[in-house]
Amino acid sequence: MSIQIRRSLILLFVVALTTSNALAQEQWSWPEKPKNLQVLPKDFTGQRLRPVMTGFTRALGVRCTYCHVGEEGKPLSTYDFASDQNPNKERAREMYRMLGSVNDHLKKIQPSGDKRVNMWCHTCHQGRSRPMTLAEELGEAHRKSGVNGALARYRELRQRYYGRGGYDFGEGSLNTFGYELLEKGDHEAAIAILRLNASEFPQSGNVWDSLAEGYLKGGNKMLAEIYYRKALELDPQNKNALEKLTELQKKE
Repeated sequence: MSIQIRRSLILLFVVALTTSNALAQEQWSWPEKPKNLQVLPKDFTGQRLRPVMTGFTRALGVRCTYCHVGEEGKPLSTYDFASDQNPNKERAREMYRMLGSVNDHLKKIQPSGDKRVNMWCHTCHQGRSRPMTLAEELGEAHRKSGVNGALARYRELRQRYYGRGGYDFGEGSLNTFGYELLEKGDHEAAIAILRLNASEFPQSGNVWDSLAEGYLKGGNKMLAEIYYRKALELDPQNKNALEKLTELQKKE
């Protein structure tokens, strides 16, 4: 069999497979009477349900498999949308109940603007399945996989969400997390996070001051002095750096 014929057969197989999946996908349509509605009105039709479900997926940055029983990549006709086996489905229901409660409470508050604020899923989630701060995300990654896991998680989140508003990628987030690690006595991890912050914001005197603090608490007075001086070069009004340098020089 020639290479050309072999390539043609492979192409035909791929086209047939794609067409088969597409046809199976087309066979599924929003049901006229959706089953197992427990929070949404029982008389909701499929056409009314569709924009709500679409809104959920966009607000959380997820797909149908996040809450429903089904395999990603398989036709929707193979999904069991009525099933409650996926625990995220009940979580979603409770979140929707909470959303209604919040909006009911907001109606009791005199609005500060010309239009009353309304809460919706994207208000908190902003494209994230779990609405956590950047420091909380890094803390969770650190607990699971150590400082390398936290650093990897930072790079992953920054690549995906930078500029979208879901996370605060300013110097304060890494600084907060770094000091949390310092307070727990994990000096090595804290220094790694604070060094990352210094590389992200090299013109900020505050991040170098924090890095110096990390080295000082970790017992490296030489590097602490170097970075306190760096902090003062960038911000001559940094009182903390000046005080710490004075203390270090007295102990020499």
